Amino acid sequence: MAAETLTFSDDKRSPGWPSFYTYYPEYIKGMNGYLYTFYEGNLWRHNTNLLRNNYYGVQGISTMTSVFNPEPTLSIKLFKTMSYESSHSWAVTNLNTDLNSGSMLETYFEKKEGEWYSYIRSNAATVDWKLRSGNGLGGCATVSGVAATTLITFNNSIGSIVSVGDTVYTGTTTPVIVGPILSLTSKSITVDASAPGATIPSGGDMILYYKNSIAESHGARGYYMEFTMTNDDTSAVELFSVGSSVMKSYP
Repeated sequence: MAAETLTFSDDKRSPGWPSFYTYYPEYIKGMNGYLYTFYEGNLWRHNTNLLRNNYYGVQGISTMTSVFNPEPTLSIKLFKTMSYESSHSWAVTNLNTDLNSGSMLETYFEKKEGEWYSYIRSNAATVDWKLRSGNGLGGCATVSGVAATTLITFNNSIGSIVSVGDTVYTGTTTPVIVGPILSLTSKSITVDASAPGATIPSGGDMILYYKNSIAESHGARGYYMEFTMTNDDTSAVELFSVGSSVMKSYP
């Protein structure tokens, strides 16, 4: 674990340790309204320029970790959205409940009525067959073509839910990846199975597909939700509050 510099607030209303800094000076001293530190034998005076998130010439990021925990242990909640009041947008680099995980790019947040707002997204490439994002197409009739354009046919219609871009898997107990769907008809799909580690199915094998985990996100379920927000701006940014739309989860 890397060394950190901690600050303590003796405010009677909320005393505690409000901030943890990544810089680790050899000596630190406050004098005449300024903070001075020594690092590698050099003297530095802090808060004297407009460049933020920069310590000893190394550009870093600001992070804030907190948790939403209404009605702890009483019921499983569905966390649908995240919103925050800030002078600039932040990214959510890590989001976890006791059941799910996710993250949201800074560009996902849009400013609405003075707050930055986004639906909670699952992590990219998340595969959980208990979710509605995964479905089965049934046993295939034939498999032909080269790996980059593997043609898989079925005796029955594959339905209208499957679409180009969905990822195909084969197997039942532990599905293994085949590749993304390039094109389809009512009774066939063409898949790119040329990626390293991809498996080309055989006639009669069970075929499944999984939709884009980010596009198909339905929020995060769990008793609580812990999240980490990050910001790499080099100018001053203020964060005032963070919120979430939460409701009881009904399985």
